[in-house]
Amino acid sequence: MKILQLTNQHQKIYIVLMTSLIILSFVSGWLGNGMIGHFIMLVVTILGGSPIVIQSISALRYKVVSIELLVSFAVIGAILIGEFSESGIVVWLFALGRFLEARTLTRTRSAIAQLVQLMPKQALRISTPTSRIFELIDIDDIQVGDYVLVKTGSQIPVDGKIVNGEGAINEASITGESKINFKSQAQNVFAGTSLDSGTLVIQADKVGEDTAFGKIIDLVETSQDSQSQAQQMIDRFAKYYTPVVLVLAVLIGIVTRDIRLAITVLILGCPGALVIGVPVSTVAGIGVAARHGILVKGSEALVQLRKVTTFAFDKTGTVTKGTPTVTAVQNYQGLEMQNLAIVASIEHESNHPLAQAIQKEYTTLELMPIDKTVVIKGKGIVANVGQQQVVVGNQQLMHDYDIDLTISQQDTDYFLREGYSLVYVAINHQLHLLLGIHDPLKPEATKIMQQLRELDNQRLVLMSGDQQRAVEIVAHQLKLTQAYGDCLPENKMALIQQYQSHGERVAFVGDGVNDSPALVTANVGIAMGNGTDIAMDVADIVLMHADLNKLPLAVKIARATVMNMYQNIIIAMLTVVFLLIGLFTGYIFMASGMLIHELSIIVVTLNGVRLLRL
Repeated sequence: MKILQLTNQHQKIYIVLMTSLIILSFVSGWLGNGMIGHFIMLVVTILGGSPIVIQSISALRYKVVSIELLVSFAVIGAILIGEFSESGIVVWLFALGRFLEARTLTRTRSAIAQLVQLMPKQALRISTPTSRIFELIDIDDIQVGDYVLVKTGSQIPVDGKIVNGEGAINEASITGESKINFKSQAQNVFAGTSLDSGTLVIQADKVGEDTAFGKIIDLVETSQDSQSQAQQMIDRFAKYYTPVVLVLAVLIGIVTRDIRLAITVLILGCPGALVIGVPVSTVAGIGVAARHGILVKGSEALVQLRKVTTFAFDKTGTVTKGTPTVTAVQNYQGLEMQNLAIVASIEHESNHPLAQAIQKEYTTLELMPIDKTVVIKGKGIVANVGQQQVVVGNQQLMHDYDIDLTISQQDTDYFLREGYSLVYVAINHQLHLLLGIHDPLKPEATKIMQQLRELDNQRLVLMSGDQQRAVEIVAHQLKLTQAYGDCLPENKMALIQQYQSHGERVAFVGDGVNDSPALVTANVGIAMGNGTDIAMDVADIVLMHADLNKLPLAVKIARATVMNMYQNIIIAMLTVVFLLIGLFTGYIFMASGMLIHELSIIVVTLNGVRLLRL
């Protein structure tokens, strides 16, 4: 077993060493030192054959007849009849194929650790809702019903209700939305979310693994454990192929009493082209995908993507740009640019996402001095600009200051129907300006959805933590089949499982921590390259640079790659059949058989390389 551990830990060095020795053996033969060449090939056989023999024995303990068993008999037989070159080449090809497959199937397991790190480790526990005397304790010591104090900039450690205070909370880790939610007494909060401003006293309803964020961690862990790596195509085939060839060789040896012929059957029956063909297709397909900015984590991801019938998309940051943008301006009084300069100046006093959108939109405007700024949490800002009182905020703030919004009613109704967030600007108690802000679709989103429909993937759905109306508007714009709003992570996961229970093969496309359970539950998880590290870690495929244009291309590459795999399997098997027929009819011998065997390997390799031209 130590040999297996050593070869697995140092696969790259192992392959380089074997390759170098084989080259040295051929060079020795060309220089007339045949004995040295044979000895080197024997060394290669022992190096490469030992792990194969050990693996075959281990498989037999579990009553599994693997391809390693066939290779083991072929190698041992080749040694017995002195065909060291053939035995060396066979074990090298087998080791190379396994190395390539292992490299492409490597899946990171760091996502769970990263999720756990996002969970608060300690909390400030207080005895009563009004107390400010706290004790710093480990998060595991918090009990349901305890009161915890959360200060500005801290993470909320429990699920519970606010019993004192108010504040602006970033819930992106749960909902995936970039919006800041203002919450006050009696409203629910979730562990793992962060308090951007304010001070809260929370009574714990759920703690530890029972919290919403704890469930995310559990869902990812459970889904990863249940979604084991698919058994390699070669192994599935070997279950039937290996016993047939072994029995055939034994029967030939008994009937003809020709041990060399029986061993020749084993060697020629060992499907070297099959061993190398699938990994070559995989590496080529993954390579061409990477060249186009598509990171694929193994051949199984390509196999599953080829079968997808339903694409499910997260909204924010996936089909939309992920950042609020000022997209509509209605000016009612005064000069528009002057009004915009005033609101841009005032919004520089705020870190609210809508304020940041306004700041970003009007960076070229000259800012004005601001006096007596008052931030009204959850509503907006009131400030003095020169001799003018300026109120900037939502409808509720306008009502609080008795500002008449009649003039904007038609625009307000329209913007709300379209899912916009509204910012009103009133100067000296008169409405001057209305800004419509929303998270726009990515320019390529509509075209991509049309391309996916043309690829026979008829079902396209949207799943988001945003409000249902906003999700429906986006789904309508993209002509999607279905829209699901107000989705927590477990809701997305349940929806995917529901589709799967009806025979659908689902690919989920997302970018946030909250998307990770959906990504690992789906048949194929596809993460946007600008998303969180966790989403990219658990995903099967990553679209680098968050380029949605690559999604239809990824489907095409998957289909071409899997077709190429099947072609190589057929080529390999036809070669074996041809060799065995030729051997029994007297037209094929050991030397000519090995030549054809090597040619078949070249053919499947070149066939795999064709994928690079996609």
